[in-house]
Amino acid sequence: MKMLSLLAISLTAFSAFAQTYNVVPSGSKIVYVGKKVTGEHTGTLTLKNGSLTLKGDEITAGELVADMNSLTSTDITDKDYNAKYVSHMKSADFFNTEKFPESKLVIKSSKKTDKGIIVQGELTMLGVTKPVSFVVSDLKKTETEVSGKSNLTLNRTTWGLKYGSANFFKNLGDKAINDEFTLSVELFAKK
Repeated sequence: MKMLSLLAISLTAFSAFAQTYNVVPSGSKIVYVGKKVTGEHTGTLTLKNGSLTLKGDEITAGELVADMNSLTSTDITDKDYNAKYVSHMKSADFFNTEKFPESKLVIKSSKKTDKGIIVQGELTMLGVTKPVSFVVSDLKKTETEVSGKSNLTLNRTTWGLKYGSANFFKNLGDKAINDEFTLSVELFAKK
Protein backbone atom coordinates (compact mmCIF):
# COMPACT_ATOMS: atom_id res chain seq x y z
CA MET A 1 0.00 0.00 0.00
CA LYS A 2 2.88 2.34 0.82
CA MET A 3 4.37 1.64 -2.62
CA LEU A 4 1.08 2.57 -4.36
CA SER A 5 0.89 5.82 -2.39
CA LEU A 6 4.46 6.74 -3.38
CA LEU A 7 3.68 5.94 -7.02
CA ALA A 8 0.54 8.11 -6.94
CA ILE A 9 2.49 11.00 -5.37
CA SER A 10 5.25 10.64 -7.99
CA LEU A 11 2.76 10.66 -10.88
CA THR A 12 0.99 13.71 -9.46
CA ALA A 13 4.29 15.56 -9.05
CA PHE A 14 5.34 14.53 -12.57
CA SER A 15 2.22 16.06 -14.13
CA ALA A 16 2.26 19.24 -12.00
CA PHE A 17 5.60 20.64 -13.23
CA ALA A 18 6.49 21.89 -16.69
CA GLN A 19 8.99 19.70 -18.49
CA THR A 20 10.92 20.50 -21.66
CA TYR A 21 11.72 17.95 -24.35
CA ASN A 22 14.10 18.43 -27.30
CA VAL A 23 12.82 17.39 -30.71
CA VAL A 24 14.68 14.47 -32.33
CA PRO A 25 14.76 15.41 -36.06
CA SER A 26 15.50 11.84 -37.19
CA GLY A 27 12.42 10.58 -35.31
CA SER A 28 10.13 13.35 -36.57
CA LYS A 29 8.50 13.85 -39.96
CA ILE A 30 6.76 16.58 -41.96
CA VAL A 31 4.78 15.60 -45.08
CA TYR A 32 3.13 18.22 -47.29
CA VAL A 33 0.33 17.94 -49.84
CA GLY A 34 -0.26 20.72 -52.34
CA LYS A 35 -3.14 20.49 -54.80
CA LYS A 36 -3.85 21.99 -58.19
CA VAL A 37 -6.57 21.63 -60.79
CA THR A 38 -4.82 18.69 -62.47
CA GLY A 39 -3.75 16.75 -59.36
CA GLU A 40 -1.51 17.08 -56.34
CA HIS A 41 2.10 16.95 -55.23
CA THR A 42 3.46 15.42 -52.04
CA GLY A 43 6.83 15.66 -50.37
CA THR A 44 8.70 16.09 -47.14
CA LEU A 45 10.53 18.66 -45.05
CA THR A 46 13.06 18.02 -42.30
CA LEU A 47 13.02 19.58 -38.86
CA LYS A 48 16.35 21.19 -37.92
CA ASN A 49 15.61 21.45 -34.22
CA GLY A 50 12.97 22.33 -31.70
CA SER A 51 11.61 21.88 -28.22
CA LEU A 52 8.27 21.33 -26.50
CA THR A 53 7.36 22.28 -22.95
CA LEU A 54 4.50 20.35 -21.38
CA LYS A 55 2.69 20.74 -18.10
CA GLY A 56 0.52 17.70 -17.60
CA ASP A 57 -1.14 17.03 -20.94
CA GLU A 58 -0.94 20.60 -22.21
CA ILE A 59 1.78 22.09 -24.38
CA THR A 60 2.65 25.39 -22.72
CA ALA A 61 5.45 26.47 -25.06
CA GLY A 62 7.59 25.25 -27.90
CA GLU A 63 9.52 26.05 -31.03
CA LEU A 64 9.98 23.99 -34.19
CA VAL A 65 12.39 25.00 -36.95
CA ALA A 66 12.04 23.46 -40.41
CA ASP A 67 14.89 23.37 -42.94
CA MET A 68 13.22 24.68 -46.11
CA ASN A 69 16.18 23.55 -48.24
CA SER A 70 15.36 19.96 -47.25
CA LEU A 71 12.12 20.11 -49.30
CA THR A 72 11.64 16.99 -51.45
CA SER A 73 9.05 15.59 -53.82
CA THR A 74 7.83 12.05 -53.17
CA ASP A 75 5.26 11.75 -55.96
CA ILE A 76 7.35 12.62 -59.03
CA THR A 77 9.25 9.54 -60.20
CA ASP A 78 11.04 11.06 -63.21
CA LYS A 79 14.43 12.21 -61.87
CA ASP A 80 14.75 15.28 -64.10
CA TYR A 81 11.16 16.46 -63.57
CA ASN A 82 11.53 15.86 -59.83
CA ALA A 83 14.67 18.05 -59.72
CA LYS A 84 12.91 20.76 -61.78
CA TYR A 85 9.86 20.73 -59.48
CA VAL A 86 11.95 20.89 -56.28
CA SER A 87 14.08 23.69 -57.75
CA HIS A 88 10.92 25.65 -58.61
CA MET A 89 9.49 25.12 -55.10
CA LYS A 90 12.72 26.52 -53.64
CA SER A 91 12.73 29.51 -56.02
CA ALA A 92 11.39 33.01 -55.36
CA ASP A 93 8.08 31.92 -56.98
CA PHE A 94 7.40 29.77 -53.92
CA PHE A 95 9.47 29.39 -50.73
CA ASN A 96 12.56 31.42 -51.75
CA THR A 97 14.83 29.19 -49.68
CA GLU A 98 17.96 31.15 -50.57
CA LYS A 99 16.57 34.17 -48.72
CA PHE A 100 14.40 32.25 -46.20
CA PRO A 101 16.15 28.93 -45.43
CA GLU A 102 14.03 28.27 -42.33
CA SER A 103 10.40 28.36 -41.26
CA LYS A 104 9.58 28.51 -37.57
CA LEU A 105 6.56 27.61 -35.49
CA VAL A 106 6.38 29.12 -32.00
CA ILE A 107 3.81 27.51 -29.71
CA LYS A 108 2.16 29.99 -27.35
CA SER A 109 -0.44 27.88 -25.54
CA SER A 110 -2.77 24.91 -25.77
CA LYS A 111 -5.99 23.57 -24.35
CA LYS A 112 -7.02 19.95 -23.92
CA THR A 113 -10.41 19.12 -25.47
CA ASP A 114 -12.32 16.00 -26.45
CA LYS A 115 -10.93 16.44 -30.01
CA GLY A 116 -7.33 16.55 -28.83
CA ILE A 117 -5.03 19.35 -27.74
CA ILE A 118 -5.83 22.62 -29.53
CA VAL A 119 -2.58 24.53 -29.96
CA GLN A 120 -2.23 28.27 -30.58
CA GLY A 121 0.98 29.56 -32.09
CA GLU A 122 2.70 31.70 -34.67
CA LEU A 123 4.20 30.44 -37.92
CA THR A 124 6.97 32.41 -39.59
CA MET A 125 7.39 31.59 -43.27
CA LEU A 126 8.91 33.77 -46.01
CA GLY A 127 9.75 36.31 -43.31
CA VAL A 128 6.08 36.77 -42.40
CA THR A 129 4.67 35.76 -38.99
CA LYS A 130 0.98 34.85 -38.70
CA PRO A 131 -1.13 33.14 -36.01
CA VAL A 132 -2.05 29.48 -36.49
CA SER A 133 -4.21 27.01 -34.62
CA PHE A 134 -4.18 23.23 -34.94
CA VAL A 135 -5.06 20.05 -33.07
CA VAL A 136 -2.44 17.65 -31.71
CA SER A 137 -3.74 14.10 -31.53
CA ASP A 138 -2.29 10.91 -30.17
CA LEU A 139 -0.08 12.70 -27.61
CA LYS A 140 2.02 10.22 -25.68
CA LYS A 141 4.27 11.26 -22.82
CA THR A 142 6.63 9.57 -20.42
CA GLU A 143 9.13 11.15 -18.07
CA THR A 144 11.79 11.08 -20.81
CA GLU A 145 9.91 11.12 -24.13
CA VAL A 146 6.94 12.74 -25.86
CA SER A 147 5.36 12.16 -29.26
CA GLY A 148 2.33 13.45 -31.09
CA LYS A 149 0.71 13.98 -34.48
CA SER A 150 -0.98 16.94 -36.11
CA ASN A 151 -2.46 18.01 -39.43
CA LEU A 152 -2.35 21.67 -40.39
CA THR A 153 -4.21 23.26 -43.27
CA LEU A 154 -2.61 26.55 -44.27
CA ASN A 155 -3.53 29.19 -46.83
CA ARG A 156 -0.20 30.00 -48.49
CA THR A 157 -1.36 33.46 -49.62
CA THR A 158 -1.53 34.52 -45.96
CA TRP A 159 2.30 34.48 -46.05
CA GLY A 160 2.43 36.23 -49.44
CA LEU A 161 2.89 33.09 -51.56
CA LYS A 162 0.60 33.96 -54.49
CA TYR A 163 2.19 32.16 -57.45
CA GLY A 164 -0.47 30.32 -59.47
CA SER A 165 -3.34 31.46 -57.24
CA ALA A 166 -6.61 31.94 -59.12
CA ASN A 167 -7.54 34.52 -56.46
CA PHE A 168 -4.73 36.80 -57.67
CA PHE A 169 -4.19 35.81 -61.31
CA LYS A 170 -6.93 35.41 -63.92
CA ASN A 171 -7.18 32.93 -66.79
CA LEU A 172 -4.88 30.32 -65.24
CA GLY A 173 -7.14 27.48 -66.34
CA ASP A 174 -5.61 24.12 -65.45
CA LYS A 175 -2.42 25.86 -64.24
CA ALA A 176 -4.18 27.14 -61.10
CA ILE A 177 -2.75 25.97 -57.78
CA ASN A 178 -4.93 25.72 -54.66
CA ASP A 179 -4.22 28.34 -52.02
CA GLU A 180 -4.51 25.79 -49.22
CA PHE A 181 -1.96 23.08 -48.56
CA THR A 182 -1.65 20.60 -45.72
CA LEU A 183 1.16 19.54 -43.44
CA SER A 184 1.07 16.24 -41.58
CA VAL A 185 3.51 16.41 -38.70
CA GLU A 186 4.77 13.62 -36.48
CA LEU A 187 7.01 14.75 -33.61
CA PHE A 188 9.27 12.81 -31.33
CA ALA A 189 11.16 14.56 -28.55
CA LYS A 190 13.33 13.49 -25.61
CA LYS A 191 14.72 15.08 -22.47
